[in-house]
Amino acid sequence: MIEPRETKRAGDTGKSGGLTSDLAARIRRAQDADKVGQNASGGNFEKDMSGMSRGLRLGSEFVAAVLVGAGIGFLLDQWLGTAPWLSLVMLMLGFVAGVLNVVRSAAQMNQAASLPTGAAQAPDEIEK
Repeated sequence: MIEPRETKRAGDTGKSGGLTSDLAARIRRAQDADKVGQNASGGNFEKDMSGMSRGLRLGSEFVAAVLVGAGIGFLLDQWLGTAPWLSLVMLMLGFVAGVLNVVRSAAQMNQAASLPTGAAQAPDEIEK
């Protein structure tokens, strides 16, 4: 059998498996850091939302509330024969509910996307 020859690689510390054990240690640290980041977010998808997805969510919540209010008002008008008064009243209630939904959702998204401690400081403001 042929004996494997010894090769010196950059970063070889002389220990057996020096390069691969260093790589394995770095991979393990990166995976641990990723697990810590996932645990900190608590599986909260709102933290990872882009600006466009946030805008679409808020807009769809508002439009849905207005349409539901108008639809209920229209159906009540047809059933009770009070056209157009209940449609107008329910449209206004839908508008108010939509605004409240948007405010509540925006507050939740802002809270979920808040900066971690120390991230608001510029690099020159950090104490040495």
